Amino acid sequence: MTQTVTMYRPCGEAELKLVEASGFTAWPPRLPEQPIFYPVTSLEYAEEVNNWNVRQFGKGYVTRFEVEKTFADRYPIKTVGASRHTEWWIPAEDLDALNTSIVGKIAVISERSA
Repeated sequence: MTQTVTMYRPCGEAELKLVEASGFTAWPPRLPEQPIFYPVTSLEYAEEVNNWNVRQFGKGYVTRFEVEKTFADRYPIKTVGASRHTEWWIPAEDLDALNTSIVGKIAVISERSA
């Protein structure tokens, strides 16, 4: 049995539509101004970031997905504020490898509107 790590990703409607177009199996390529993909380590932190999406875009989503542990272990977890603000920094050029390491589907677990 493959060991997995749970990752969370707050996202806006445009990004979620691209995930949906993949059949909820892949994250879309990063934009040129987005050199890093930042999944977070906890639902609490994902919900906090999602609040920013709701304020900025009027709507936001939190997703959860499982990734092969051997892939996730390549990237140290970074703390980017309070001790609960932890995330992986996955370079954009590694996004295809991340997508092939997703086990199962990307699930929308929360939706909020302004």
